[in-house]
Amino acid sequence: MRGGLKGRTRGSNGRLRRTTTRPVKALDRNVKLNQALWYLTEKMAELKQAVFENNAVNI
Repeated sequence: MRGGLKGRTRGSNGRLRRTTTRPVKALDRNVKLNQALWYLTEKMAELKQAVFENNAVNI
């Protein structure tokens, strides 16, 4: 994907700065990272649900 989109942001001192987006070069690595993050998120949700169900039974 190409970069080059121009925009403006506020710097740490509150002044406007011109910015330009950079191109995406390693899309494959980004996809693998996102897949791993989603996998971890789903597993954490399963664990949380199991703990919640366990606590509901014990009450």
